[in-house]
Amino acid sequence: MRQDKKYDVTALGELLVDFTYSGQSGQGNPTYEANPGGAPCNVLSMLSRLGHKTAFIGKVGKDAFGYLLRDAAAAQGIDMSGLSMDDEVHTTLAFVQKLPNGDRDFSFYRKPGADVRLRPDEVEAHKDLLEQTKIFHFGTLSMTDETVERATREALTIAKDNGAVISFDPNYRPPLWDSEGAAREKMVFGMRYTDIMKISDNEIVFLTGCDETPEGLDTGVRRLIDQYEIPLCFATLGPDGSRAYFKGERVDVPGFLNPDTIETTGAGDTFCACALHAVLENGGIEGFTESSLKRLLTFANGAASLITTRKGALAVMPAKDEVDAYIARMAK
Repeated sequence: MRQDKKYDVTALGELLVDFTYSGQSGQGNPTYEANPGGAPCNVLSMLSRLGHKTAFIGKVGKDAFGYLLRDAAAAQGIDMSGLSMDDEVHTTLAFVQKLPNGDRDFSFYRKPGADVRLRPDEVEAHKDLLEQTKIFHFGTLSMTDETVERATREALTIAKDNGAVISFDPNYRPPLWDSEGAAREKMVFGMRYTDIMKISDNEIVFLTGCDETPEGLDTGVRRLIDQYEIPLCFATLGPDGSRAYFKGERVDVPGFLNPDTIETTGAGDTFCACALHAVLENGGIEGFTESSLKRLLTFANGAASLITTRKGALAVMPAKDEVDAYIARMAK
């Protein structure tokens, strides 16, 4: 990994408002809290909290929510010079409902939303953010529509041509795709180019058709790693913890179950950020050992568990000492 770069991580993708259910009004109507969100900026926010230099490329509407998101992300230390603002289309919104099993149901207002209108020329205008980054991070939600897909491909090309390590999160959200086939196609595209992948248990099942048992998930992950030659892969298993795959070996660390969990929005993004933090601290993806991967997974699991006790993600990411204290407390 090139060390002579200005930015540690540059990410491209969706920046939106997550409206999270927060109870009922005095009249008995549901109330929602407007939390800044979007997976790529959630990842950058946590990385910034861990002391890294980060930058974002994306698009919001030139509206009240767009300015809210710009200012909230900048307040976390993220370089927002790569943010474009659309004069015609509003900022993307998502309403997040907690399900009885603790998972989430998303209702998106994005047909279109400003983030899918990001153009290749807008990426080119901020190519310095990609030329000067150690890691480029992206997901599939910037490939749901033709224009933003071309912008994503442009960013990926610039980053790879300038020696960036590529990080990819499939981040499957069924309501945003026209078909399951289209989603799989873009996930395969991402896996072909990635050096580091963070993938969840439900995405493993979706991509491989494996069963949800520990053995089935292991078989599914190894199939993807072998087929797409992915050097470093992290599989998140919800409350069951996580796994790291590196040079044919697998490392498992259990999760931290917290009875104070509110909802899981941002947990995967927090985990992903902690994994990238470890890669940066390691100087690249080479040289990881079983013990260093266990430390990585323990810290990432702890941070992901901690964020589930807070509403939203982007604006409330924990600092390193908070995560360390949380792990020590939960381990007792």
